[in-house]
Amino acid sequence: MSSLSSPHFLKVQEIEPDLRDLLPAETYAELYISDWADQTIKSDDEDAKKEAEKEDGKKLKPVFDHLVLLQKVLSDYTSSLITEKRTGDSRFHFNKRNGALMFTDFAGFTKLMEANSSKGKEGAENLLKLLNEYFTAMIETITMSGGELLEFTGDALLVLFPAPLDEKTHEADLQKAVSKAVRAGLRMQKKMLKKNQEIEENWQKKLKEEEEKTGKKIEGDPKALILQIRIGIHAGHFYSADIGTPRRRDHVLLGKNVQNAKLTESYGANNKVNISPDAYQYVSDKFEFTPNSSHEGYMLVEDNLEEKDGYEIMAKTSTRRLASTMLLDKSFSNTYLQITNLLNAIRELASFIPLPVLNMLVESAARRKVSAEFPTPTIMFVNFIGLPEMIDKGIYQEESIIATFNEAFAHLNASVEKRGGVLKKVTYHLTGSDIVIYFGVPTAHTNDPMRAASAAVEIREIIQRINKEKIPKLKEGCAPETNTEDAPLIYCKIGINVGPTFVAEIGDPRGRREFNVLGDTVNTTARLMSKAGKNEIYISESVMEQIEEKYECLNLGEISLKGKGAPVPIFKLEKKKSKTVA
Repeated sequence: MSSLSSPHFLKVQEIEPDLRDLLPAETYAELYISDWADQTIKSDDEDAKKEAEKEDGKKLKPVFDHLVLLQKVLSDYTSSLITEKRTGDSRFHFNKRNGALMFTDFAGFTKLMEANSSKGKEGAENLLKLLNEYFTAMIETITMSGGELLEFTGDALLVLFPAPLDEKTHEADLQKAVSKAVRAGLRMQKKMLKKNQEIEENWQKKLKEEEEKTGKKIEGDPKALILQIRIGIHAGHFYSADIGTPRRRDHVLLGKNVQNAKLTESYGANNKVNISPDAYQYVSDKFEFTPNSSHEGYMLVEDNLEEKDGYEIMAKTSTRRLASTMLLDKSFSNTYLQITNLLNAIRELASFIPLPVLNMLVESAARRKVSAEFPTPTIMFVNFIGLPEMIDKGIYQEESIIATFNEAFAHLNASVEKRGGVLKKVTYHLTGSDIVIYFGVPTAHTNDPMRAASAAVEIREIIQRINKEKIPKLKEGCAPETNTEDAPLIYCKIGINVGPTFVAEIGDPRGRREFNVLGDTVNTTARLMSKAGKNEIYISESVMEQIEEKYECLNLGEISLKGKGAPVPIFKLEKKKSKTVA
């Protein structure tokens, strides 16, 4: 009897479609070419059956071990809003949530990247080590203060300090949540200042040692190695929902309070905790404040937190920690059962990870490390405006809004995926939602700018079609809003840029982290997007030079962008050129 017709091998074949995507190539090959035990065993030969169970169980053990590691990695890549037990509509998992929202942003990364990029691989590893030291300190503080990191956005963090949706205790619950957020923010600022002090002291020590050894001074500035953090805190309810297809989903946050958290951070200052008027009302008598002179109603928290002020959680804990998966019975039957249970859990998590990133994590799970590097990808930002705001207008059916968002995301992801790109995530913006897209990482192509241009044109068409055909349903008795071509209810603004970046797995190496692309190229792309008009695509000169053969690009002249010392050439991508007949 051939081992390929063995009952055990046939059982493995049942889960093979999942295994082919979730196993490293070598592990998959070893499993598939193994000689499975001959199952033509007499029914009364118990010893032979036990031996077959034991031997075939050994063949499955590497699969089990890998899936345990992969489940942990994917769990660390996703927020608790995804890993929590799902209730309600199994398709969208639409929920209303409440609490204090903290948005943080790091300043100084561009200088930090420039100080390391010329050193190649060594510089990438040094930069990653330093960044992860910062992020680990911040994430540990957030967790120990009772917060939950919801999203990474480049080098920024969105954190929730949850409060129950209970009208009877609403004010008291939000007061507790905002108080936790403020204390967490002050602790984070203290840790940042301590870390920066350590960097400067180490630099001075290294400088002295080098002078004594060689008589020469080290070139450079320790300030280039220092990051600062700006923190904004807002309070109120928001919405979250799953969108997409079983193949590729995302978890989106909707509602004006998410945007207000970002706005509060942008109104703040480095090394300060800024809170919105809505948050201030809950803790005005709990802390000391200084009015924010630049923005009326916003308050800067005075740092009077003493070392004796204990954390809300006295020891380092994490709601994300998975129960240990042990394989006490290593027989084929039990190992197979445990593998199927793992696959069910992993399948849920994996759908929230872009396929190229998932493939990278599958291959690197055993090393528990993704290599840091300085590639030159093409970055696209899509500002999806109108639909996310409808959740707060009160005239549209909430389920219909999510259904429309679901359809839009599914088509947008398909447009990116079929061109070899990565739709990283949908995140919050001061208006609408931002959709972050990469071409060239983790997999590069020779024509990534051309792929991005093609995707951008199609994305614009998809969103224009959504505006014409898929406006969410109105609640009973509500009048429709005016929707014209000049003033569409739903539209987009797109920016595309290409240039050097820093790419790595950023966060807490032992906990919450994500594959991220950082650098001035990314920031410039976001600013191009912000400058674009309704349904316009703004591109950099470097992108224009690589696509002008096939696309009509209008020169807009030199335009000032935030963070740039001088105006830069900007172009508008109009459309694909018509084919001419010779």
